[in-house]
Amino acid sequence: MNWAARMIGGRFHYGWLAVAVVFLVLLAAAGTRATPSVMMVPLEHQFGWSRATISLAISVNIALYGLTGPFAAAAMQRFGVRPTVLTALSTMAAGVALSSMMTHPWQMIMIWGVMVGGATGVAALTLSATVVNRWFSTHRGLAMGILTASSATGQLVFLPLLAAVAEKFGWQAVVLIVACAAAVVLPLVAFLLPERPLDLMLRPFGEPHDAPPVQVAAQQNPLAIAFGTLAKASRTRDFWLLFFSFFICGASTNGYIGTHLIAMCGDYGMSEVQGASLLATMGIFDLFGTTLSGWLSDRVNSRVLLFWYYGLRGLSLIYLPHAFGIDFYGLPVFAVFYGLDWIATVPPTVRLATDRFGKDAAPVVFGWVVAGHQLGAAFAAFGAGLLRSSLGTYTVASMISGGLCLVGAVLVLRINRDPSLLKAQPA
Repeated sequence: MNWAARMIGGRFHYGWLAVAVVFLVLLAAAGTRATPSVMMVPLEHQFGWSRATISLAISVNIALYGLTGPFAAAAMQRFGVRPTVLTALSTMAAGVALSSMMTHPWQMIMIWGVMVGGATGVAALTLSATVVNRWFSTHRGLAMGILTASSATGQLVFLPLLAAVAEKFGWQAVVLIVACAAAVVLPLVAFLLPERPLDLMLRPFGEPHDAPPVQVAAQQNPLAIAFGTLAKASRTRDFWLLFFSFFICGASTNGYIGTHLIAMCGDYGMSEVQGASLLATMGIFDLFGTTLSGWLSDRVNSRVLLFWYYGLRGLSLIYLPHAFGIDFYGLPVFAVFYGLDWIATVPPTVRLATDRFGKDAAPVVFGWVVAGHQLGAAFAAFGAGLLRSSLGTYTVASMISGGLCLVGAVLVLRINRDPSLLKAQPA
């Protein structure tokens, strides 16, 4: 890695190369997480599994993805970012490849739910927060926005291709492609991702030269780090406001739209490729929306940003059932409107967590907040599947999801309102 630092020299800070490597890691993980939505209809047709059964496996995946986050952040502090991520990517690739041989629902729950869900939880938003806080003193919002946008780019790159492969060659070919994509990222992490700027004799991007050197925290047991941080943070109201607002965020994105939109499109006579293309279109707009959100979170009050994000998302979800009945522009309007807002909530949420709990504790605190996000996603993934199975339509699920977002818009206005805790926003 020192050779890489010498190659780029003074042209730009190595932190941006670290961001590029993590972007690719998150890209592979995003494609892996999106794969079950492409597999839902083929599995239903081949094995006769109900959507509620498949949704259960997806909800376990989503829940473990979130619950792994704080322990992953703690493991990165104790064992290092690189070994933790390499272990997760290897597990992810092996689990996805193994799933090509599954024939029973319990196998999908164990492989996609437990094995893949836990592995993708390491290559997640807590990884982004850890890397950004280590490598950047300024422009953290922009860097976090770029990394968060990788989830949208993962949909953009993978979903239409995977849907087309599923239609032509079957779902087994899909999982093998995804396993290979995860494996390809392994050498990049091994050779191009240092632990800290100090390893390359650098300072974090934007840090003054006269700033005191960063003190590496004493190595502790990851469980002690994770639960100790939770014990301190959970005594504050701001932690629970962040937790429950992100619960709503997860329910209205990964859990509902990310899991069920392709199947929902099928209810209205659209093919899987058309549904996946709609998600990919949303991914294009989210790539811009989330990057812009990161830039804005360096300049605008994060509570105000979140208020608008949750409020507009709620309105778009309430509009969704009507979009299918509007010729030509109904769904495109939803794709643009919702896509710009898909995960734009992440950069300002990370900013609020960092401002409130400090740079060192923020990645682990944010890991617990992401656990709330994924518990909300699991709740919505399974709940929407049950509602669809019992009512034959997703309309009620759309209305509930939209209503929750409007509640979230009110909750976020109360975060970090204690004047003694507020920190000035940088110019």
